[in-house]
Amino acid sequence: MATLIKGYFDDSIHPSKEEDTIRNGVRTISLDNYKHVKYPKWVPTWDPKQDNAFRNPEPFKHTDRGFFGDPTFDSLLKGTGAVKKNITPKLGSEIRGLQLSKLTDRQKDDLALLVEQRGVVAFRDQDFKNLSFDDLKKWGEYYGPLHVHPTSGAPLGQSVFHLTFRRGNKGEQQRLLARRLNNVSFHSDVSYETQPPGITALTMLQSGAGGDTQFVDMIEAYDRLSPTLKKFIDKLDVVHTSKIQAVTAKNEGGINRKPSIDSIHPLVRYHPVLRKKALFLNSNFSTRVLGLKDEESHALLELLINHTEGLLDAHIRASWDEKTVVLWDNRRLIHTATLDWDSDDIRHSFRITPLAERPVRNEQEYETWDPEKEKEKIRHTEEYLALTPAQYSEKFY
Repeated sequence: MATLIKGYFDDSIHPSKEEDTIRNGVRTISLDNYKHVKYPKWVPTWDPKQDNAFRNPEPFKHTDRGFFGDPTFDSLLKGTGAVKKNITPKLGSEIRGLQLSKLTDRQKDDLALLVEQRGVVAFRDQDFKNLSFDDLKKWGEYYGPLHVHPTSGAPLGQSVFHLTFRRGNKGEQQRLLARRLNNVSFHSDVSYETQPPGITALTMLQSGAGGDTQFVDMIEAYDRLSPTLKKFIDKLDVVHTSKIQAVTAKNEGGINRKPSIDSIHPLVRYHPVLRKKALFLNSNFSTRVLGLKDEESHALLELLINHTEGLLDAHIRASWDEKTVVLWDNRRLIHTATLDWDSDDIRHSFRITPLAERPVRNEQEYETWDPEKEKEKIRHTEEYLALTPAQYSEKFY
């Protein structure tokens, strides 16, 4: 059964007091690990100068590039030499013969729609990681403002890139499993943000065999529910928090680039391009359902998390090599890393994370959403969180 909330600490994105070091006043990986890194400019750092140097982003009106995409995808697939293979009929595709680094704006629009429709798309034989920091930023900003992760490692002076780094240590698997039966931790990236990410790109820099990323389709997860349960949960709100992540990162000698945050999101969110509903919760950041008593909230979250994490017939595994880039839509998917190796291979990747729209329940909310009104709601978040279930229900349901 799911444990709510897991309070999961991902040491692939955070520092390790035991293994890392401090050079020139900045915490980073050990010299031994550094010697084996293939892309030194992408080494993770946790610069104390960045501690509390950023603020949570102000609400903004997001422009979804998928609205401008051509559903035939001719610009991507016709006459380009690209070959697309679907992983399952409903979810996931793989493309070869198309370089993400060379896309035109028209192709980027089609790419957005393709990723939104297929959920996750793996691009093979890519030179994407050879672009400069500035070119990568420009590429990502086409889809939205780039997220600054509050606690993860980043290249020195390049805070908009989120790094994962599995240190070359044969004992890592045993250490991670010393207190847990598995390392599965399905989540939607930084769902605690007021406007969480949409189109997301993860680029592999260095890896060995294994370590697939598993994805589950939350649109399909919602569609599987009974009409009665859908009607009940459609109106509910869930708290997503970064506070547990912030505390555990600090305990390992890390930093908090910006203040920790609680956000109130709909339990079921509307995808504006697909015009479909998706469950929007996960066991990393979703803490409670507002308007329900503690036991009721726990039972509902446990039911839905067990349902989504066990939905293997709405699930794919994306495999990696050092020339693979995977794009997915964080609004409709949850994902987890797979800990299935016992080698001393370093695993090193970077993520570009454009922010998207404020999660909403339906098309009307999407069309009428206003950044200034959202600012007012955010100012009252602590007040709303302090309401009893009866008070919250009366005010919002």
